[in-house]
Amino acid sequence: MSKVAVVYWSGTGNTEAMAAAVVAGAQGAGADATLFSVAQFGAEKLAEYDAVGFGCPAMGAETLEESEFEPMFQACVAGLSGKRVGLFGSYGWGDGEWMRTWHETCADAGVQFAADDVICNDAPDDTALSSCKALGAALAS
Repeated sequence: MSKVAVVYWSGTGNTEAMAAAVVAGAQGAGADATLFSVAQFGAEKLAEYDAVGFGCPAMGAETLEESEFEPMFQACVAGLSGKRVGLFGSYGWGDGEWMRTWHETCADAGVQFAADDVICNDAPDDTALSSCKALGAALAS
């Protein structure tokens, strides 16, 4: 059984809802999936998991949340090489630049993307939640 961590930061609840759907998809595919807020996870836990889903909304000028999520994620980057990773998050403006930048950072770190990144504008609709569940299932495989 695959072990999957789903780690998120959410200011409005949109990315939290996406994270719950990723966990549901992973569990539905037979994985032992655990949901973590950013404060509950750190680089020291990476070795315990076969795959990690990271969720963060776009902030400011399309960046990751800077006070909690970005420091945790940067601490994890060195341990992501060869690990299955999925990225997801919501945004309220812009065109998804934060996700493209984040994806590039992960690619440069040598991650194996489990599936396409999932983004949605504002609250996740049924299509976005379905994509999150599919991301979770891909992380489980």
